[in-house]
Amino acid sequence: MKVLMINSVCGILSTGRICTDIAKILISQGHEVKIAYGRGEVPIEYKDIAVKIGTNFDIKTHALLSRVFDTAGFHSKKATKDFIKWVKEYDPDVIHLHNLHGYYINLPILFDYLKTSNKKIFISLHDCWTFTGHCSHFDNAGCQKWQNGCYKCALKKAYPKSLIFDNSKSNYLKKKELFSNLKNVTFIVMSKWLENEVKKSFLKDYSLKVIPNGIDLSIFKPTPSTIRQDYNLNYKTVVLGVASSWNKDKGLYDFYKLSQKLGDKYKVVLVGLTKQQLGELPSTVLGFEKTNNLVELAEFYSMADVFVNLTYNDTFPTVNMESQACGTPVITYKTGGSPDNVLSVGVVEKGNIDAVIELITSGEYKKSIIDTKNFDKQVNYLKYVETYKGE
Repeated sequence: MKVLMINSVCGILSTGRICTDIAKILISQGHEVKIAYGRGEVPIEYKDIAVKIGTNFDIKTHALLSRVFDTAGFHSKKATKDFIKWVKEYDPDVIHLHNLHGYYINLPILFDYLKTSNKKIFISLHDCWTFTGHCSHFDNAGCQKWQNGCYKCALKKAYPKSLIFDNSKSNYLKKKELFSNLKNVTFIVMSKWLENEVKKSFLKDYSLKVIPNGIDLSIFKPTPSTIRQDYNLNYKTVVLGVASSWNKDKGLYDFYKLSQKLGDKYKVVLVGLTKQQLGELPSTVLGFEKTNNLVELAEFYSMADVFVNLTYNDTFPTVNMESQACGTPVITYKTGGSPDNVLSVGVVEKGNIDAVIELITSGEYKKSIIDTKNFDKQVNYLKYVETYKGE
């Protein structure tokens, strides 16, 4: 079986690693696989299976036009035409689309090919961009326009940012047309929450399968470290937050408020901050830059007493699984798919910092029953291969 995956990145960030994790399983079973990507560096171990779409100049041009005209996904024409020529030569049996946003591919040209290709097509929705007129996440704004037709987008300046025009109405209609009449296609989501949202969208009539994301349980497990001793945390209740990048939507300022309201017995620790953010931290927060060392990350999870996820937009946070696999219970806002892998005792309404404090100080979070059997990426990503085969 020959498989082609298409994603904005390859081997990096969450979606890029999902692609390469699936590729490893395919290759181990003797299948052939390529991952076409638009941007970013590819780790050296995946160079042989990676196929670049377009050039960095194409991406910058696509991004610039989108910033002005709100037309992400409707540029990169030459790059996409050249790519489709390569696809026809490669002639895969299965085409699996992941993130199509990222300023690297032209949707009309891609879907013109897909509709006549007679290939098995799978489309993974890692966020909501596919069925909205602009945004990748609408949860924070509480917007429901996408159920019938987008217009006057309240999230125009959210990714993929538009600084001038609002083209959400036209984008929505174009996407709806492009995704109509696709044959032999299955949509894949990673959370029950996203499944329910898709069923309200113009994609509702398509076959839909839930395959949760997974993590490496050989790495994310209770891991000893000297972090508590090194930073004088031995007599503190450590409240941990982790993100690949911190901003308002990830709850950064809510963590600041949380740290100021908790007493001296507690210490908020944040991992993934920029140098600038580290320089602006309140004294009540201990901060660290992003680590690409997964064992070190497991050490942070393991040394904490409780992991807190104050995100305002998410579909199925990997950090929740990683923390619990390391033996540390999770408290999360009731955001998107974040509660899907957290026991209900650890779920509070978005923005309710007092409720988070109550759970922390009362120790209620300790009642969480941590069961990691559904977190194993080897088990979960094997389901993709079985789905390709129709099993």
